[in-house]
Amino acid sequence: MTMLPAGTLDGRVAIITGGSSGLGLAMARYFGRLGASVAIAARNAQRLEAAARELETQDVPVLAVPTDVRDPAQVDHLLAKTLERFQRVDILVNNAAGNFVCPAEELSVNGWNAVINIVLNGTFYCTRAVGRHWIERGQPGNILNIIATYAWHGGPGTVHSAAAKAGVLAMTRTLAVEWARYRIRVNAIAPGPIDKTGGARQLWPTEEAAERLLRHIPLGRFGEPEEVAHAAAYLVSDYAGYVTGECLVMDGGAWLGRNLFVERTPRS
Repeated sequence: MTMLPAGTLDGRVAIITGGSSGLGLAMARYFGRLGASVAIAARNAQRLEAAARELETQDVPVLAVPTDVRDPAQVDHLLAKTLERFQRVDILVNNAAGNFVCPAEELSVNGWNAVINIVLNGTFYCTRAVGRHWIERGQPGNILNIIATYAWHGGPGTVHSAAAKAGVLAMTRTLAVEWARYRIRVNAIAPGPIDKTGGARQLWPTEEAAERLLRHIPLGRFGEPEEVAHAAAYLVSDYAGYVTGECLVMDGGAWLGRNLFVERTPRS
């Protein structure tokens, strides 16, 4: 995999929600390798502490703050603890998510609200807290939101998550324009099927399910968390200093290759 130069994120401090596993932990690892300090946040304190211990063994300066992003007070606490430990924040990655497959007619109000509150409201609470901090101090910053391609193409069983992710995409583009004058860049990544994540365990738990899904990915393989981490590091680095309001799709061509008439088989 192509690596950014060592020191690309020297002196930067990143807050990463959903940082205890999967994409969040992969981004924390890679940001740390590039010189950043990281504050990782998640609801499960035990998993969060395990992730922090792993990062510490890799000499990554890390702070673990148990946080439910649905609660603005806990988000404020996350920011305060990060500033107390590292004295600054330069990067916010809104990666916390909640999802499950459910037909719309069977989706409960509680199920709808659970996903909307984590993905859409939680992203806004974190963005608002960190953005206001930067604006008040005249400090530039970088926000990266993790969404999904069904935010624009939809998908059966994902009405709650698709609606939430579509809202985050709109937020990304709106704030990219609104906050450009403050030197705050706002971008997004829309990963497709990524291996070794919570989504992988839920969406293709068997070889049969994996093979069925692979037929719809033109590149014929699943993505790796490290690939998303590399793209994330680029987008929050100075190398992407002229990029804002963008959504980078990383799905092996899956959404472009959606075809109702031709059955695709994976490359052997």
